[in-house]
Amino acid sequence: MDPEIQSPLTEGQPADIAREAALTPEIPVPEAEYRGLRWAFIGNQGLRAGWSVSVFLTLTFLFMIVLGSAATAIVKNILHAKTGASTPTTALIGEVILVLSILGAGALVAFLEGRRILDYNLTGPRRIVHFLSGLLAGFAVLSALVGALAWGGWLHFGPVALSGGQIFSYAAAWGAVFLLTGFVEEGSFRCYLQFTLTRGINFWWALGVIGIICLSLLFFVHGNGVWGVYAIALLGFFPCLMLHIRKTPQSGFWQAAWVTSTLFGFIHTSNNGENWIGIFAAALIGFVFCVSVWVTGSAWWAIGCHAAWDWAETYFYGTADSGMVAKGHYLTTTPAGNALWSGGSDGPEGSLLVLGVILLLLVALLVIYGRKRVLAQPAPVLEFTAE
Repeated sequence: MDPEIQSPLTEGQPADIAREAALTPEIPVPEAEYRGLRWAFIGNQGLRAGWSVSVFLTLTFLFMIVLGSAATAIVKNILHAKTGASTPTTALIGEVILVLSILGAGALVAFLEGRRILDYNLTGPRRIVHFLSGLLAGFAVLSALVGALAWGGWLHFGPVALSGGQIFSYAAAWGAVFLLTGFVEEGSFRCYLQFTLTRGINFWWALGVIGIICLSLLFFVHGNGVWGVYAIALLGFFPCLMLHIRKTPQSGFWQAAWVTSTLFGFIHTSNNGENWIGIFAAALIGFVFCVSVWVTGSAWWAIGCHAAWDWAETYFYGTADSGMVAKGHYLTTTPAGNALWSGGSDGPEGSLLVLGVILLLLVALLVIYGRKRVLAQPAPVLEFTAE
């Protein structure tokens, strides 16, 4: 499955223009059409995107089985901790397993494709600045959400839960956990999957993948906010269809964003305590993170924002996160009133107010970075279509 393809940018361009190169797949010299089995596996950009994704997911799953089995034995027999407990130690072990699995799978796939692992949306200008600004944005918008809930009477603050050195030790421990969470989820969705699908997807392939996601929800998942996935799938349908009809340059990026955002909402349906708003919010902020890749040229802003959002929600304010209240949180909060506004057991992410906060985050991204990107756009380039 190969979408429209743009010719590469010339060397020596300013850093703002060079960001485009990070979002535009490499374009090889046109070559004779492959035949037989070679055609089925190899396209004009190397290993076809569908096979690349299949190999990545298979390798990740295998790494998780091996590392997870070893970690479970360590937790039970050496640490004598409950594997299901929401503590910094068990959470950190779980995230380390996921990080190692994704890194291992990503490194092997990158080797097969003749790439570096950083090529998966981890290059680009001002990476440290974007990461730090993402951290600030994540904490700020989550704080705005909590503040709005408290102002409306839908969230009540209790006493501080920690004192002394515990404040700093738990802050650091949960900080490490959620930094790894940012790397795991953004590394999977906005790095590898977004990059790979961009180079090998069009509207019909995207529609097919999303159709499979929705059918699997219909037959195998009940409750837990599945309507949130249906909503984001429907929301992206007409914009992506119009991009396809108009043959918009680089529409593959937005088709990929539609798929990765819907899939991001889908995986959250496995969490306990989710409602449809929380699932839709997860998918919607996944799309915002895709926009951040588009306007900054890398996933570093998204990684920082994701980590800080989760840290503020779970540790600093002590609210529920997808129905879970973690051990070792700083402040104590309790939802009150109608769950539509308070979020109920889902936490702030299940409140209707979260949608306004996410839209605010999107607007801020476009205002701060979007204009710079528009000014940096190169002249129209030659397109090759293969549909």
